[in-house]
Amino acid sequence: MAITVAFVCIGNTCRSQMAEGFAKNLLKSQEISSDKNNRILIYSAGTHPAYEVNPYTVMVMQEKGIDTSGQYPKTLAEIPGNIDILITMGCGVECPYLPAKYRRDWGIDDPVGMPVDFFRKTRDIIENKVKNLINILKESGSMDAALIKLKS
Repeated sequence: MAITVAFVCIGNTCRSQMAEGFAKNLLKSQEISSDKNNRILIYSAGTHPAYEVNPYTVMVMQEKGIDTSGQYPKTLAEIPGNIDILITMGCGVECPYLPAKYRRDWGIDDPVGMPVDFFRKTRDIIENKVKNLINILKESGSMDAALIKLKS
């Protein structure tokens, strides 16, 4: 069974886009399972999506070798309604109508309007958090086992 992960913020232009890019890159570069039904699906969205992904987001992700130029801001309606893991990015976003088995707010400051160095710091925080999350999901082997680890 697939595990679905959604990263959500307000504009879906910086933090959640970075998280989506890191997660997809990590999963692409490491085989999870030969069973196509046993996989991790990654999404990002915003409660009030912006028109485009912030250019600094694309730039700082390219510095890590990750191309997010094809990503775009999405509404919550554009992601599946059966999310297993919902990660909000620290912008006070509440998604009560988006059910999830596990919710966590990462409490990351919004880099919009900040200098590029702030985007880099934000990117590095998100990279570490996403790596940790993906490692837990891969090591757990099932959603139930992952939930136990995530909640501890």
